[in-house]
Amino acid sequence: MSWIYLLLAGAFEIGWPVGLKISQVPETRGIGIAIAVVFMAASGYLLWLAQKDIPIGTAYAVWTGIGGVGTFIVGAMFFGDALSLMRILGVLLIVAGVAALKFSG
Repeated sequence: MSWIYLLLAGAFEIGWPVGLKISQVPETRGIGIAIAVVFMAASGYLLWLAQKDIPIGTAYAVWTGIGGVGTFIVGAMFFGDALSLMRILGVLLIVAGVAALKFSG
């Protein structure tokens, strides 16, 4: 169950930078900040649950990896963030690192 909590925590980790991005527009500032706070709280709570059985270093690396890769994808798909071979390779290295942590122990 801890790994499910951790995967969900990573998914919620994507929401708060998206909320902060949404808050950059004056008309959506309030809702963007609210989204960021809610997602940050949910992500932190689920990470806390996951750390009951998963070592802190592994949990944190997986959590930030999921959040980073997910935010990269959302940024490219919805906010016009640049895609280049080097950026994609960098994200693939993060994915490989997270997979190595999951399957090493």
